Amino acid sequence: MSIEIKISPNEGLYLKEPQDSKLGINIIKYSILMIDEYGFESFTFKKLAKEINSTEASIYRYFENKHLLLLFLVNWYWEWVSYLIEINTRNINDPRNKLRIIIHSFVSASKDNPGIVYVNESKLHNIVISEGMKAYHTKEVDKENSKGFFKSYKDLARSVSDVISEINPNFKYPFTLATNLFEMSNNQIFFAKHLPRLTDISGDTGEVNEVEEMLNYFVEKLLE
Repeated sequence: MSIEIKISPNEGLYLKEPQDSKLGINIIKYSILMIDEYGFESFTFKKLAKEINSTEASIYRYFENKHLLLLFLVNWYWEWVSYLIEINTRNINDPRNKLRIIIHSFVSASKDNPGIVYVNESKLHNIVISEGMKAYHTKEVDKENSKGFFKSYKDLARSVSDVISEINPNFKYPFTLATNLFEMSNNQIFFAKHLPRLTDISGDTGEVNEVEEMLNYFVEKLLE
């Protein structure tokens, strides 16, 4: 029996909560599938409307533009990873064990979950890897940050940095390590698949496990 899960990104990202209606859910579901297949640049609300048998005007009632839709999806993923960490580390007291579980959550968050039928987590993970930086590497980043659009990521980094500091209170860069662990968990998988000379991870079916092993190696060396 699956447990229904609802992830709630920042309300400023949308005009109308898409997870509360059939049309909104279809917007989320098919935008993930289409961005993963065609790329963000080729994705348009016009194409999405055609795919879900709706109109562009209907989609604009939920999202002001496709950039905010991408931000919504990336925020959804950040919230999803935070949820997995919270669930997986519950009742875990040893901080080193907790950090190993966090790293595992980073690299395994792409596994599909039956509790959220309208989100293909593996395809959303692909989007976070290949398109995610486009959500915040923009000229509007400071303005959007002031609106709280990156709070989910900052909360995620803070929770991981707290565990790092618990392991080694004298470690000077807990936030830097926290964000780098998350980014590396995504980038190294991408490099292994597409730019293998930028990584030591092999681009076969075992790259996820190898990335997890690598991140644990770095953590042990840095925090010993």
